[in-house]
Amino acid sequence: MSYRVLMSRVCALVALLMMIGCRSVVAPDVKTSETPAKPWTPTVTQKIETPAPAAFTADSSPITLERIIDVALENNPQTREAWLRARSAEAGLGSERSAYLPNVDVNASLAHTNTSHFSFGPSVALTYLLFDFGGRGARVEQARQTLIAADFLHNQVIQDVILRVEQAYYQYLDAKALLAAQKVTLDARRTTLDAAEARHNAGVATIADVLQARTALSQAQLTYDTIEGNLHAIEGALATAMGIAPTTNFSLGELPSEIPTEEISGAVDELITIAQQQRPELAAARAAAERAGARIREVRSEGLPAVTASASTGINFFSNGDHTTPHSAIVGLRFPLFTGYRNTYDIRQAEIEAELAREELRDLSQQVSLDVWTSYYALRTAKQRLTTSRDLLTSAQQSADVARARYREGIGTILDVLTAEAALQDARAQEVQARTDWFLAVAQLAHDTGRLNR
Repeated sequence: MSYRVLMSRVCALVALLMMIGCRSVVAPDVKTSETPAKPWTPTVTQKIETPAPAAFTADSSPITLERIIDVALENNPQTREAWLRARSAEAGLGSERSAYLPNVDVNASLAHTNTSHFSFGPSVALTYLLFDFGGRGARVEQARQTLIAADFLHNQVIQDVILRVEQAYYQYLDAKALLAAQKVTLDARRTTLDAAEARHNAGVATIADVLQARTALSQAQLTYDTIEGNLHAIEGALATAMGIAPTTNFSLGELPSEIPTEEISGAVDELITIAQQQRPELAAARAAAERAGARIREVRSEGLPAVTASASTGINFFSNGDHTTPHSAIVGLRFPLFTGYRNTYDIRQAEIEAELAREELRDLSQQVSLDVWTSYYALRTAKQRLTTSRDLLTSAQQSADVARARYREGIGTILDVLTAEAALQDARAQEVQARTDWFLAVAQLAHDTGRLNR
């Protein structure tokens, strides 16, 4: 086959590819809706389907909090998203470090000259940056700090997921304990209704006593149904935090009745110091400030000379049988003499962004201290509320017992009984909530000090 025939076929192939490309541009396969009032009808099938939640099988025994956290860290999409961002930043660092190595290109050309000769020439070219006043190192440092920030943010996501799991877990136990407490209230209201009906049948009480007792029973049943609905909603939220389907069946234990309040120790200033050292998002903000400083060095280097080296070699074959072997070796200097003050403004922008990063770090540092301060005193309050709520429950129980006994003996009124039972119902709920709040406060304080882990 002659070079002329080969060249004609190459030109025909290029023309065919151009026609295919133009047809793809002119005739798109996705068209929008014809009017604003008409919804868009999909005309293509999406290739990527929504992944299904992770499968999880639990046995009949109650699942522990430790097991729940392990499942969440393995399956929650947010932990994987943060991990993939960190891996992407790791690849970015490797990409920037490649600037310390030479670039090697292989080229080939097929040409027709004005002397009616065809030529074919493969070649190899090498380029290498020798010196650029720290610009290359600054870019590598930026990528390095980006990776460090991504890794710390991955740690932060892990702690956030653990906190959300613990919150959902204890909220579920709270709702479960409230449901059990409300069941006791329901039984007590039925007993009161039976007593009112018995007194009414005996002719020593009016129908008003029976109606008031029935109303109180209905109100208690309504509260029970509401708590039961909230329990199922929290169960779905816990399953979602674990990264599994909300329809997954699993059982949990009971809200502990004994609270180890004496195990929490440490002054608030010590905890703030720990948080300043261990909070992952604060460390990520420090890395962002370091990255901004490296950006200044990179921009400054862009206004300074850069020294490069290049070399190439190849061979050209001509249709008349001749050939040549061109080669070269060059050391070049590039100096940006004038860029329209672009570099000046770039430096100014980089310096302002670095100052902004430092201010954001300072702002976050203050917020971290406030978080620890707030959660520390929330824990102290939860501890005190636990003691007070139990005292309240004891008093309310005694008051309800006395009111029921007086009513059975014909001394008290049904209103006294219902009032005492309502106070007892509220006391039970507050005692359960106080226990839950203590566990939630412990988890929040551990999170705010940066020590929440498996």
